[in-house]
Amino acid sequence: MKEELEKILTNLHDAGCGSGEVEKAKQLYESGDTKALLRYFRKCRCSRMEELHESQRKVDCLDFLIRQTVKTLQ
Repeated sequence: MKEELEKILTNLHDAGCGSGEVEKAKQLYESGDTKALLRYFRKCRCSRMEELHESQRKVDCLDFLIRQTVKTLQ
């Protein structure tokens, strides 16, 4: 059980979850509430997806600037 928990916590850290998120997941795991833990994992995933989409919007802005600058050079 301890080894499984350590793997979960490491994976959460690797996924970019903060210490508060990791601690909450640890508490849910230790409480044995698997359904709540699964809901929490999905919530964390949604947060990472929002971060991904925000990063993509930023890259899109840079791509736009690159295209505009290339046009002025032609």
